[in-house]
Amino acid sequence: MNDEIIEKELVEKAEVISAVRKYENSKIRKNGNEVDFTVSPSGSNDKILIRVITEAKSSSGYVGMNAVREMSEFIEKHDYDKGILIGKRFTEAAKSEMERRNIEAFSKNIRPYFKVEPLYLAINSRIENLCRMRCGHVPMKESECKGYVDGSYSCDVRLINDNVSFHAEHGWTGFLKKDLAKLLAIEKRVRKRAHM
Repeated sequence: MNDEIIEKELVEKAEVISAVRKYENSKIRKNGNEVDFTVSPSGSNDKILIRVITEAKSSSGYVGMNAVREMSEFIEKHDYDKGILIGKRFTEAAKSEMERRNIEAFSKNIRPYFKVEPLYLAINSRIENLCRMRCGHVPMKESECKGYVDGSYSCDVRLINDNVSFHAEHGWTGFLKKDLAKLLAIEKRVRKRAHM
C-alpha cells in the first residue's frame, strides 16, 4: 500500500473519531509527517490534540517512543487536556509510554470501537448538513428527495444514506465507519467549492 493511501486512511480515522465523539475542529496543522487536529468536545473548553503520524521516522515503519515523548511535551507546552495518537503501527515501548502518559492510541490494528447508535447519529447529522448545503433543505419524506428517481441515484449522499440504513440494520460498524468517512470527504469538497 503506498504512503498516500496510508496517510489518507489515518487522517480519515482521526476525522471519524472527531465526528462520532462530537469534537469540534478549531485548527488543523500539517508539519512534515504529522497532521495535528486541535479539537474540543461539544460544549466544553477542553482542548484535545489528535496527532496523526503519516510516516514513521524509523526504517521499520513503527512509531517509536521518541514520537510519544515529543507529543507528550507538546501537550504540556501548549496546555492540551488530552492526546490521541494515530499511526500505522507502534513499538511496544511506544504503547507502554502512551499508556503511562494517558495518550489514546489508534493504528491499523488498534481501531476505535464504536457502537452502532453513535455512528448512526453522527452519520445522520452529516447527511442532514449535506442535504441543507446541496439542496437547501432536509427532505421530510422519501418522495421529497430528488437524489433517487426512477430506480437511479443522482446523488451520492442519498446512495450513502440508503446504504447506511442497511448497514445499521445489520450492525456492521466497519461499513458505517466507511460511510461516515465518505460523507466527511463529500462535506469537505462541498465546503471547499463554497469558498472558491
